[in-house]
Order: sequence, then structure tokens, then C-alpha cells
Amino acid sequence: MPRRLRLATFNLESLDDHPSARPPLGERIAALRPALQKIDADVLCVQEVNAQCVEHGARRDYAALDALLAGTVYAGFSRAATTKLDGTPADIHNLLVLSRFKIVATRQLKHDFVAPPSYRLATAKPASAQAMAIHWDRPILHVELDVGDGRRLHVVNLHLRAPLGAPIEGQKLAPFVWGSVAGWAEGIFVAAMKRSGQALEARLAVERVFDATPDAWVAVVGDFNADMREVPVRILCGDPEDTGNPALASRRLTPLERSVPAPERYSVLHHGERLMLDHLLVSPALGRLAQRVEIHNLDLGDEFLAAQARLAPPGSFHAPVVAEFALPDR
Repeated sequence: MPRRLRLATFNLESLDDHPSARPPLGERIAALRPALQKIDADVLCVQEVNAQCVEHGARRDYAALDALLAGTVYAGFSRAATTKLDGTPADIHNLLVLSRFKIVATRQLKHDFVAPPSYRLATAKPASAQAMAIHWDRPILHVELDVGDGRRLHVVNLHLRAPLGAPIEGQKLAPFVWGSVAGWAEGIFVAAMKRSGQALEARLAVERVFDATPDAWVAVVGDFNADMREVPVRILCGDPEDTGNPALASRRLTPLERSVPAPERYSVLHHGERLMLDHLLVSPALGRLAQRVEIHNLDLGDEFLAAQARLAPPGSFHAPVVAEFALPDR
């Protein structure tokens, strides 16, 4: 009999236990825990997990996440997470992979394959005298799982830069208020460089996997902050229609949400517009095992309207995306 494997991605949106957090963690747990249980994942990839410092000067840990997972199957899962250079969690927006299967290798990527591009700002005040390095905002997490019968599953969890303008010196009047259209436009351009550069780095990591194992089971998942036909997703997919070379089809990654009916194919609501920003991209060998795909967006709130009304619902403005695979026996 084939074995089931459920793989999911879910942006928890700054999960935290800070005293000033609104809504407080208790309310968030009441909303998020049922969503996690409904996912029923064997491999769960989460984004935007903040780390807490319980005592002054102590190492940060995932107290908020641990509280959320308490009493669920995920509490006993193996765990891999991104870290700072010193090996400790960042204060905000960490990536984690929780797995029922054994994690046999973990690697985080940040300018390992793609050097920071050099760019001289055009609208900065005062004017920039020289080019600056454009660094990614956060690393990418690549884990290798032992799923039994001698097979490995490569999971790449990522959270690409949001399409919000990167800071340009002298061009901001307030956190979300620009002093000129030119400055805003350059900020959006710099953000796009970051987002596409992260996607390129993840794609190069996948290429390394295919070089070693052409029929590898690979899944690139997470919050891409980009829809299916935007540049970052196209970079990661490597579709033969874009490369112009059918011989490279074995290296393509397919967005599994394509199997979901169009009216239900969205993971974020923004000002009434349905956007598919969270993706599950899989290699051909893994895609052939896919049985079903779910996007749990039934009760999804509109992030733009909530922001305008200064509301912060306890759940997430991102819908979980889940895929189920039937793993063959030996």
C-alpha cells in the first residue's frame, strides 16, 4: 500500500509573545491551532516565527511557537530553523520546517550562490557617491528528509521580500509615506532585486540537487510574495516555455495549485483581489506522486481592509497550502 505524505506551508505572520503584541498570544493560539490541526501535515513549513528572550540576556527561543504547538502532533516533530551568524534565532521572521520524518541535513542559504548585487541609488538625498551592496533580508532554509525506503525529500522553505519599497535615504516622510514618486519607484525596484535575487539563489540550490540526483524529490515552498507569472516564481519554476528548451523539462518545478479550480486558487485577499502568493513547487518525480492540493482560504480576511481599519485579527492573512502525496513502497 502507498504511504501518505502531507506537505504544507503556512505564514504565521509575526507569531510572538511580546507583552505589546496585539492580539495577544492566547487569542492567536485559539485561532491558529485549529488551522494547524486541520492541515494535518507530516511536513509543515512555517514563516514569520518570532523568537523570544524569556530572561534578559538569555538566548532567544521559540516560546510562542512551542505554546502554539503544545498538545498537537507537531510538538513532537523534528525541527530545523534559520539562524543568525552566531547560530541563535533572529528576533523576527524565522523560517522553520517541522517534520514527522527524520531530518538528515540542514542548510541555510544567504549569498552562498549569488553575491550581493552592487547598485548606486539614483534618488537618495544626499546623492550616493558610490554603489552599495543589495543584501537579501533573510536566509533560505533547505532541509533533507529521510522519508523511508531509501528515499530523500528535499524541502526548500523560503519567504521572499515583500513588494514594498526598500528604504531610500532622504525619501521617506514616515514608515509608509514617501516624499516623492521617484523615491518610491526606486524603493520598489530595489525590493524587486532582493526578491528576484532570493529566488535565483533558491533555484541554484535546486540545480545542485538535480546535478546529484536527476530524479530527486524536491519541493520549494513558502511565501513568495509573488503570483504565478511574476518573475520570482518563473525563476524558480524554470518552465520549458521560458527556457525554450524541452530537454530541460526534467528540471522544471510545477506549482501544484494549478490543480485547484481558478475561483478557489488564492492564498491572500488584498482589497478584494484574490492573490496566490504562497506556493508549493515540486519536481517532476515528486509531482507524479501528488494526489490532492488544498488551499484553506474559506475564512480568509482581507489584509488591506483590515489595515485600513487598524484591525489585527488573531489568525493569519495567509491561507495554508497543503499537498498530499502517495509514496510508493520499496
